[in-house]
Amino acid sequence: MKEHDRFTATGLVVLMLVLWLGFLIHRSPWFAGSFWGGTLGISGATLMLVPLAYMVIKRILPLKKFVTRRVPMRTLLTWHIYAGIFGPILALLHTGHKFVSPLGIALTAMMLIVVLSGFVGRYLMSQFSELIHEKKSMLTQLEVGYRQVAAELAAQPGQIAMLSPISGFWSRIGARLLWEDRAVTEWPASARALRITESMADLEYAIKTHETFKRWFSHWLRFHIVISFILYGLLALHIYFAIYFGLRWFA
Repeated sequence: MKEHDRFTATGLVVLMLVLWLGFLIHRSPWFAGSFWGGTLGISGATLMLVPLAYMVIKRILPLKKFVTRRVPMRTLLTWHIYAGIFGPILALLHTGHKFVSPLGIALTAMMLIVVLSGFVGRYLMSQFSELIHEKKSMLTQLEVGYRQVAAELAAQPGQIAMLSPISGFWSRIGARLLWEDRAVTEWPASARALRITESMADLEYAIKTHETFKRWFSHWLRFHIVISFILYGLLALHIYFAIYFGLRWFA
């Protein structure tokens, strides 16, 4: 998700939460069954079917090849994200903040959970990927610097002997404070080697930690898909009962 799209999606999710909290100050018992309430409900339900179409296209290879000849997957993902947020926003407006029936309450709650899980999961996954890529680039640069310092140490064996007195934790802290006020280029080769190896170790630990979190969040997609199908089941029941009782009133 690009920065602009992420900012827009964040604003829409915040708007959705604000609209949901509107029941604290506003309730309209009749709006959901009115013409405009019904129009918003049908529009919201239609938009919420777009993410389902995206999931089907993504997992059926012949259909994916056919569709992506005309529309890239990145564009389909953008439609998936925006439709998955706009649909619930219209559905919340459709309710008129009348949360009375257990089915309506369950549908609204599941709708919010699906949107939040999708947004947070997508945002965190992209953040982890960006951080891992950035830190690996920094590690590559440090490895180049380390090879240069190693070549200097090989040419000056006396510098290697200087590493022994500062091999402990507190001695490294003291040495760093001693050299901190000088430019790095003025540090002796032994001090630069120590600084680079510490930085490389920190980066390797950070990369390993981010990759672990990324593996944990890989299970998020399964969770998001499962609760999405629960949402569609509740939505189907809601539409069925709305039509059933609506036709009885017309009769």
